[in-house]
Amino acid sequence: MSIEVELPDGSILEVDENSTVEDVAYEIGKGLGDDTVAGKIDGELVAKEEEVSDGDEIEIVTEDSDEYIDVLRHSAAHVFAQALKRIYGDEVKLTIGPWTDEGFYYDIEGLELEQEDFEEIEEEMRKIVEEHLEIKHEKLSREKAEDFFEDNEYKRQILEEEASNEGQGSSQDGSSASELSEDKVSFYKQGEFKDLCKGPHVSSTGEIEAFKLLEIAGAYWRGDEENEMLTRIYGTAFPGEKDLEDFMEKRREAEKRDHRRIGQEMDLFSVPEHAPGAPHYHRKGMIIRRELEEYIREKNAELGYEEVWTPELNKANLWKKTGHYEAFKEDGEMFAWEQNDEEYGLKPMNCANHSHIFDSNTRSYKELPIKLSEFGTVNRNEQSGELSGLLRVRVMTQDDGHAYLRKDQIEEEVKAHLEKIIEMYDEFGFDVNFIMETKPGKAQGPDELWDEAESSLENAMDEVVGEYEVKPEEGAFYGPKIGVEVEDAIGREWQLGTVQLDFVIPRNYGLKYQGEDNKEHYPVMIHRAILGSIERFMGVMIEHFAGDFPTWLAPEQVRILPVTDENKEYAEKIREELSDLRIGIEDRSWTVGKKIQAAHDDNVPYMLILGDDEEETQNLSVRDRKEREEDGVGLEEFRKALKKETEEKKLEPDFLA
Repeated sequence: MSIEVELPDGSILEVDENSTVEDVAYEIGKGLGDDTVAGKIDGELVAKEEEVSDGDEIEIVTEDSDEYIDVLRHSAAHVFAQALKRIYGDEVKLTIGPWTDEGFYYDIEGLELEQEDFEEIEEEMRKIVEEHLEIKHEKLSREKAEDFFEDNEYKRQILEEEASNEGQGSSQDGSSASELSEDKVSFYKQGEFKDLCKGPHVSSTGEIEAFKLLEIAGAYWRGDEENEMLTRIYGTAFPGEKDLEDFMEKRREAEKRDHRRIGQEMDLFSVPEHAPGAPHYHRKGMIIRRELEEYIREKNAELGYEEVWTPELNKANLWKKTGHYEAFKEDGEMFAWEQNDEEYGLKPMNCANHSHIFDSNTRSYKELPIKLSEFGTVNRNEQSGELSGLLRVRVMTQDDGHAYLRKDQIEEEVKAHLEKIIEMYDEFGFDVNFIMETKPGKAQGPDELWDEAESSLENAMDEVVGEYEVKPEEGAFYGPKIGVEVEDAIGREWQLGTVQLDFVIPRNYGLKYQGEDNKEHYPVMIHRAILGSIERFMGVMIEHFAGDFPTWLAPEQVRILPVTDENKEYAEKIREELSDLRIGIEDRSWTVGKKIQAAHDDNVPYMLILGDDEEETQNLSVRDRKEREEDGVGLEEFRKALKKETEEKKLEPDFLA
């Protein structure tokens, strides 16, 4: 009996039933079959031994494929685990070891490792690579698998969950191991080492030419804070040393730009132990935040938004009405509690409150679109192990907005938002990529509404953006969304803003407007956060600029450096004259050189060095953080130049350019 599979070019290939990905490759051609490393079935990366089914979309992965690096890193995780076992034996318990975007990690128990141990482990890993061990796929009976992991409760739990169809892992992390039948489970073996794993893997340990162990962290088993805390070791791997060297150089640069370090050095924010995941903005950090807020207010006004404010505390019934309760509360992401026989919560999003405002009056088609914006603080119960400075928090403020539209207004509004997003990110020096995320498995609402929503977003994206990535089944429960991904100064990608189209929540909430036909109609909602959350955007921005903020954002735009104490009076006079700028005076009795260095260390865009000559001529000596200097500058000339620079939101100081 035969089945049909679809190839990347849309052609249909007939193969025997029970054929594997590798069989499909050989059916296409012997050369491709020989080169096959893994495959993709309906977009999911799988082992070449994975069976295909009738109607599957199949893509073959070779060493030339983008996905090859993921397969290589998965195998590197196994090499790491094998090295641990060789060195520490039964002292260490292995749990799961997936690949990641930048490498791999392995969670272990029973062993307290330090960074100093990495050298010995890496040396053993090199020996395993040099042995060129064949990585072979095996299938064991469930009984033999359980015996094999008699002393490892973590692996046994995976087996038990699989047996009861409750497995939560994916093929890459080794936590989903059933294959072909409930009685057989998948293992991979290299030399004396064997592990529960569904793959995929490269054919030999010898293919892993370049690798590096990176850091140690803690992680709860299965990501559940109620479970045991494990030790997580991160590493990376590449096909060659040059790629590894480039990666490590970028990593070193990223460490220099770490927003947590810069935030502390510049006294911008803190995340204290008494408020995990809840940033505190210090005076200088608040200056930046306020500048961002005013900038966003200006752009919102250009898009026709009107600002509102809604409370964080609400009864849970509000979110049950919209459908958010099921999406957030039952996943443990919402802060909620019982009080006086009522369930209350802290809002995890703003759209339900904005929908209340829309619903507070009778609406006519003539009023639409109605656009509401808010710097809305929301709370989400992120796991403690996932929290990271400003990038992953529990309390965040979104530059949120919701537009309530007629259907005939959708495409023009989406296009206007996309154009504004491109404009705004360009002003911060970010390159923008757009991602279309389509209907997820947990979607609410009829298929025809989803088809209409996705078509509207696609039409707008095609016209404004052109090229964009599509991620199937990653939209919100209420509608498809456009993700905004930016590339920073050192090439890292961050997902920040979003534009989402929603036909579902207006129906769930019962929102209506009176149409031109005198009948009631449901509005369509656009959910949008242009920069995302203020916290995450600030974290990314700090690292993007490495603390060297554009003058319009800098907490201290100008610092006056009097040469001697005798020049302080003139310095005070200049500060008063330039009081419309954020300006400070370095009044410590240091040498001029030390004062200049301190201003550079504090990332101040401009310095005014005032000595006897400047006081006598009533002019300024100007220096910028790029070490350019000019003497004899008039006060009014400098003021006008900085006013122009801040108004035009120049990325770098350009008065002395």
